[in-house]
Amino acid sequence: MEDKRHAYIFQEDKDMRLANCWGQLQNECQNYIMVTLRIFDNSIEAHLAKSRLEVEGISSYIFDEHIVTLNPLYNNLVGGIKLKVSEFDLEKAQRILTEIDIKEISDDQGKTIYCPQCGSSKIQAGYKSIKNIKGILAFIVSLFFVVYPLYYKRVKKCQNCGFEF
Repeated sequence: MEDKRHAYIFQEDKDMRLANCWGQLQNECQNYIMVTLRIFDNSIEAHLAKSRLEVEGISSYIFDEHIVTLNPLYNNLVGGIKLKVSEFDLEKAQRILTEIDIKEISDDQGKTIYCPQCGSSKIQAGYKSIKNIKGILAFIVSLFFVVYPLYYKRVKKCQNCGFEF
């Protein structure tokens, strides 16, 4: 009878320790739930953002990079190259990448570039555009031959009015 009582107390103590351990494990695992911070269409931009986050002390991971790099047509299929961070670091990471996005772009002389149409300084550099005749022709040919469109022009785009220059 005495042994059963000791076994019962031991089992209660063991269950209590397991419950405490499980609670601590759940709290730690919440830091490792990965959420998509941003989606990219090329791996270079994804790695630049990842390195910036790592400089700030935020662990981040890139998903679906290799499949999109090997076959760019799969970009839409897999949803692009995803940069993921832990749910715990999401707000800080969003703030860091937003600071990068709103940074003013300057020319070689260090002067800020403004939109020629609306005068805004919110310019996106390196935007891929097919709004000229070569781009439209390349798009039609790519549809006809079912290939990836090889021609696009990198331009600057105003984030306020959408003007490309």
